[in-house]
Amino acid sequence: MAESGGQEKTEKPTGKKRSDARKDGTVAKSTEVNSALILLLAILLLRIMGPGMLLGIQNFIRHCFEFAAVPEMTDLRLINIAHEALTFLIKTILPFAAIIMFAGVLANILQIGFMFTTKPLMPKFSKINPLKGLKQKFSMKTLVELVKSILKVSVIGYVAYITVAAEYELLVMLADTTVMSIWNFITAATFNIFIRIIIVLLIIAVLDYSYQRYEHEKKLKMTKQEVKDENKQMDGDPQVKGRIRALQREMARRRMMGEVPKATVVVTNPTHIAIALLYEPEKSDAPVVVAKGKQLIAQQIKKIAEENGVPMVEDKPLARAMYDKVEVGFPIPVEFFTAVAEIMAYVFKLKNKKAA
Repeated sequence: MAESGGQEKTEKPTGKKRSDARKDGTVAKSTEVNSALILLLAILLLRIMGPGMLLGIQNFIRHCFEFAAVPEMTDLRLINIAHEALTFLIKTILPFAAIIMFAGVLANILQIGFMFTTKPLMPKFSKINPLKGLKQKFSMKTLVELVKSILKVSVIGYVAYITVAAEYELLVMLADTTVMSIWNFITAATFNIFIRIIIVLLIIAVLDYSYQRYEHEKKLKMTKQEVKDENKQMDGDPQVKGRIRALQREMARRRMMGEVPKATVVVTNPTHIAIALLYEPEKSDAPVVVAKGKQLIAQQIKKIAEENGVPMVEDKPLARAMYDKVEVGFPIPVEFFTAVAEIMAYVFKLKNKKAA
């Protein structure tokens, strides 16, 4: 698991990593699940549809012999033979084959869900690298597949042997029975053998699927640096994001300063805090905060207010109380109505005196 740079893949794969792997067709899938499910469905279908299929085969063979017994072969008879063969295939073979194909698709859906991608079909020159191919031949995955195949053949052979051995006495007695009795014995024994084989294959399929999921998770694991790089790619570079936030704050500050000349009054601390209020009775029932700031920003607000003739009122308790509870662009809270109303009355009185 060691990576270049001395890092190890110790981190769980992220959602993006899993999604990218799925788009590339890299998923946890066991071929043993497909084999077991297809074989199970095939045996059950033969058990259910076998008599009907056998009867169809008998009828088809009989008709073939009947056609062959006729000395003259006309075009009409050839058409009839072709029609019989096509009907036999459609009624007997096609339903069985369609259900088996459906079983194969169902096995894949049960393992990986619905997925369609053409990336695994794209040619890759790295696959024809002889050194890489030789390395894969002697990899742990190849060893596991070899052990699995040997185990599967051995277990299936043993199951078949003990099943036939248990029926050996009846097998010897078949020499004196009818063809139909032999057929019934063979089908029953074959069914028992395959049922036991399927049970073994299902156990192997469960174990193999668990192993494939483990290998898939291990393959998708990431180094700490890969996780950081992916987060940076998804969320953006922290330095760039910080720069963007700084620019946004600067733009917001400029917009705020542009509203100060419209203010009705500026409440100050007097040097540390400045809050600019705009009161328009025809538009709002309460004064609206158009700007606020501390230290240097407060000084800028006061400077712009002075340049534009906006009255400034010093009220330390009110300025301190309002600063943390008001937001730029919103009316002042109800708790400040009385204090601000007194200031507004004072400001309007000054304006009236100046006008007079």
